[in-house]
Amino acid sequence: MRLAVTLLLLLLVSPTCLAVDTPDEMLSDPALERKAQQIGQQLRCLVCQNESIEESSAPLARDLRHAVRQQLQQGHTAKEIRAWMVQRYGEFIRLRPAFSPATALLWLMPLLGLMVALLLACRFWYRPAPPPAPLTPEERRTLDSLLRKD
Repeated sequence: MRLAVTLLLLLLVSPTCLAVDTPDEMLSDPALERKAQQIGQQLRCLVCQNESIEESSAPLARDLRHAVRQQLQQGHTAKEIRAWMVQRYGEFIRLRPAFSPATALLWLMPLLGLMVALLLACRFWYRPAPPPAPLTPEERRTLDSLLRKD
C-alpha cells in the first residue's frame, strides 16, 4: 500500500513528460531550453492535433521543435517565432488562437452558452402558475350556497 501511495505521489509531483526524443534535441543553455519548451507548449502538433509539439513524438513535431530551437539560437523572440509558425502553418498551429473576428465565436461561445443556460433555468424555475380552471355549474352552486350562509 505504501509503495502505491509513494508512486502516486511521485507521479503527481513529477514534471510534465516531454517528447524530446534525444538529448541532442535539447539546447545546451538551460534558459533557452526553458524558453523553447514554453513556446513549444503553445504550438499544436499538426499530426496529433490534440498535443503540443513538446508533448508529441510525431516526426513533424520533432521538426517543429528543432525549428523553434534553431530560431531561438539565432536570437528571435518568442513572439517572432510564433508569428513565423502562424505565417507558415496558419492559425491552426496555435493551441490558443488569438482573438479576432474569425475566432470571436470560439472565444465567446462559453459565455454565450452560460447565458443561454441561465435564461432557460430562470424560465423553467420561475414559470408562472397556470390560471385556475373555471368552476363547473355544480361547484358554482356549492360556492354560492356557502357564501350565502356566511
